[in-house]
Amino acid sequence: MWAYTVGFTVLPHVGGFLGWFLNRKEIPAWYEKLKKPSWCPSRRVFPVAWTMLYTGMGYASYLVWNDLGGCSSKAIVPMGLYGAQLVLNWAWPPLFFGAHNLNMAVIDVLCLDGLALGTLCSWYRINRLAALLLLPYLGWLAMATCLSIRIWKDNPQQKSAKSD
Repeated sequence: MWAYTVGFTVLPHVGGFLGWFLNRKEIPAWYEKLKKPSWCPSRRVFPVAWTMLYTGMGYASYLVWNDLGGCSSKAIVPMGLYGAQLVLNWAWPPLFFGAHNLNMAVIDVLCLDGLALGTLCSWYRINRLAALLLLPYLGWLAMATCLSIRIWKDNPQQKSAKSD
């Protein structure tokens, strides 16, 4: 069973790492030049935060999957919500950093918020620890959503897409 635990725990990191790797050059070249609010976290905080958040959500997904007996019909909605929110989570960096599309990044993060909240609610009935492990993620998403909207509002010339 430990292989499943490790696999589920590592899975969210895969997309997170790819998002960073593919867009890493855009951070100094583009992101640093955007107008950001004073409460924007330091660049150094993001990898540490996402490592902890991805680990927590990955392990929580294992707990839910295991409690539901693996790939059963009972797992379709709770794991489907999780998978959908994970895809939107992974889509945000290419939209924001890669395409410089603040409009789509804001739409993505707002949809992500709803799916993440839906995931937490569906998991609460299955495994309360798993739901609690998502709380820091939802807190971080709230900050990330506010930050995305603020950057979107404060950088009107950047809203639609890359202009290189």
